Amino acid sequence: MVIDSPHASEAPLSVWLESRAPAPPPELAAAMSAMSAGLATREPTPEALLDAARGAMRTLLSGGCLTRASALDLLAVDALVTYAFEAAAEAPERLDARAQQALVSIAALAESYRP
Repeated sequence: MVIDSPHASEAPLSVWLESRAPAPPPELAAAMSAMSAGLATREPTPEALLDAARGAMRTLLSGGCLTRASALDLLAVDALVTYAFEAAAEAPERLDARAQQALVSIAALAESYRP
């Protein structure tokens, strides 16, 4: 079952993620669930999904994320961002602004790791 609107208040973020079709592989779904656990009861908005992705990326960057062991976590961050834009497509008139904000905020995460 796919919930049509990402803004359905009766469906918190955790339920919205679980409802995606096609479903992601179980390992990827588990990683996304873990990354968004602190936001699981929030409404499934693009901002909530991007918050989860940024938080997870911040953690990965602080841990180095330079080995293959980080691959699944990096894929999960990417999937959260992808889902954020799936949710954002519900309001196409705001898509450009959201994309710009996401780009700036995600790029800013790497600033403190530049040589």
